[in-house]
Amino acid sequence: MSLLGKGFLAIWNDIRSGGDDDFHHWHTKEHVPERVGVPGFLRGRRYQVATGRPAYFTLYETETVDVLASAPYVERLNNPSPWTRRAVALFTNANRTACRVTATQGQGVGGALATLQLGPRPGGEAGLREWLAGGALPALVGRPGVVGAALGEADLAATLVPTEERKLRPEADKVAAWVVLVDALDADEAAAACGEILLPEALARHGAALETDLAVYRLLFSLSR
Repeated sequence: MSLLGKGFLAIWNDIRSGGDDDFHHWHTKEHVPERVGVPGFLRGRRYQVATGRPAYFTLYETETVDVLASAPYVERLNNPSPWTRRAVALFTNANRTACRVTATQGQGVGGALATLQLGPRPGGEAGLREWLAGGALPALVGRPGVVGAALGEADLAATLVPTEERKLRPEADKVAAWVVLVDALDADEAAAACGEILLPEALARHGAALETDLAVYRLLFSLSR
């Protein structure tokens, strides 16, 4: 999945009981088109969980991570539509992380995406980054059924911009440290690739902290600029 730009916004969330239909309608008809219309946004995708949690994952690819703190984007975040106000209030277990793209390989978009939240141990940043970018990602892309893989590292300045929309969510957002994305033809192939190459013991051996969070999602909707 060679990402389209040098930045991305990763959003994981659940939806309060009874709100899924409105969430899907809003996200498809208003939210993603609105976001992709912001200068510097290149593509938006929504996924639904196959294994793991939370229920939904949204990925926005941007020209750079700075787009995610830009005046046009922040203006939208500070002026949510009535529909957005209603939909965002349904979010639970939200994690919203703006990332710089450290490495990306592959071609095209598959029907499933694995997301791995992880982070380095103190002093392990360089070794983990080198292994992921130079070893694990190429190995993932070399597997049958895997079309791409990428590594992003959180940019806290872009992630934590205070906005009106952030206030609408009933709980404080979680933030990931690093994010690995594995794009595959289907959920089983995404899970198998991660289970072979991104094993907890391999991650730990190369400098990752012990706490990781892996989930696999099926693609529901994608819109490019």
